[in-house]
Amino acid sequence: MLTELLAAWISRQRWFGGKGRPIDELSIEADVELTPGLRHLIVAVWQEGSRDRYQLLLGERHELPDRLAHALIATVDGVHLYDAVHDPERTAWLLDGMSRDETRSGLRMRHAPGAEIDTTPRSLVLGAEQSNTSLVYGDAYICKLFRRLIPGVNPELEIVTALAARDAPHIAQPYGWIEADLDGTDTTLAFMQEFLSNANDGWDLALTSVRDLYASPPEVSAAEAGGDFAGEAERLGVATARVHAELAAAFPTDTIETHEIKRMAESFRRRLGRAVAEVPELRPHVPALEEAYHEVELLTSAVPVQRVHGDYHLGQVMRTPTDWVILDFEGEPGQPLAERRALSSPLRDVAGMLRSFDYAARHLLAGRPEAAELEDRAQAWADHNRAAFLQGYAQGGGRIDRADAALLRAFELSKAVYEVVYEARNRPTWLPIPLAAFRPR
Repeated sequence: MLTELLAAWISRQRWFGGKGRPIDELSIEADVELTPGLRHLIVAVWQEGSRDRYQLLLGERHELPDRLAHALIATVDGVHLYDAVHDPERTAWLLDGMSRDETRSGLRMRHAPGAEIDTTPRSLVLGAEQSNTSLVYGDAYICKLFRRLIPGVNPELEIVTALAARDAPHIAQPYGWIEADLDGTDTTLAFMQEFLSNANDGWDLALTSVRDLYASPPEVSAAEAGGDFAGEAERLGVATARVHAELAAAFPTDTIETHEIKRMAESFRRRLGRAVAEVPELRPHVPALEEAYHEVELLTSAVPVQRVHGDYHLGQVMRTPTDWVILDFEGEPGQPLAERRALSSPLRDVAGMLRSFDYAARHLLAGRPEAAELEDRAQAWADHNRAAFLQGYAQGGGRIDRADAALLRAFELSKAVYEVVYEARNRPTWLPIPLAAFRPR
């Protein structure tokens, strides 16, 4: 009976990846009692012949407080079953388990080397996430539960703990994690880091700058507007280069030769072909894109590759009172774990951030009647801050020579092609944002 109830409930959760497809079967693969009234479940969901696994903290109460009514899954024989991530009286156990390195029926809770965990803060669920659930404990910790489980060590845990061991700057310190064996593989279930309670989100800061520019008289430039972001963009470039240097020191590096570079260019073309078939608005830009990809094929020197962030944009960085901190080293959502851990050019991250500046500049124009009138100002803001970021990246030791510029441009355009497809599917009014990437600069 519980499996049927969970199947009906899980299909409505924002973090469930199989929306729009019927659930053929749901089974419970692991059921561990953590403390009276709290169970940890791993469930397998079968859809159209494929299986995904999800984790759930299942709470049990005979009386359910009103504050937990929204988390109710079902009531069975007078017992209320609910999503216990919303219950600070139950989630306190996670802090306690990590602080004591407890193991319970294959579920292993660990604290980072040298870390001391205060077990007194109460938790609160952050509401903005789509694929995971994060619990904030007071102003001390943020614990991310990976709802959809993929066998293997999560790149975020791997990278942040390795960088912390090197005393690397620009990261949030790790405190603990939860793991278990899945298909015989050590698998990350949750990761807890320092909570940056007094920091500001990079995306929000950038949008404030854009608003200031749009509210200024037409003759005021992006550099002259009250909320000029270029200084922060430059410092972010420095921080990005330093994190890339730390990643190169902490993990193996390699180079890819010309034949592999040509394969990379061909992968860009395949993405473009699929995108044009789905979004006809891309077709006029195909010649320029093909030319950019051909420039990559002409490269004759090897390209350095290393571990990278993999999904880098303004929403992944936080400005503390002292500097920028980079978060969410999980890699691109939805990609296989092996791809997210694979070595790549650090220019991939640089391209992601450059695209993010373009998005910030044009985000406020989506659906506005005066968008055409503000387009030049949007482009000026993006160019101003892109240049500042690249200047900071070079100051921080990041490499962008003439050959790198061709590869960076190809990464950026391929990212924009991906964005065109995403916006066409999900936010059609935003389609002009990535399409603007293909105009001559």
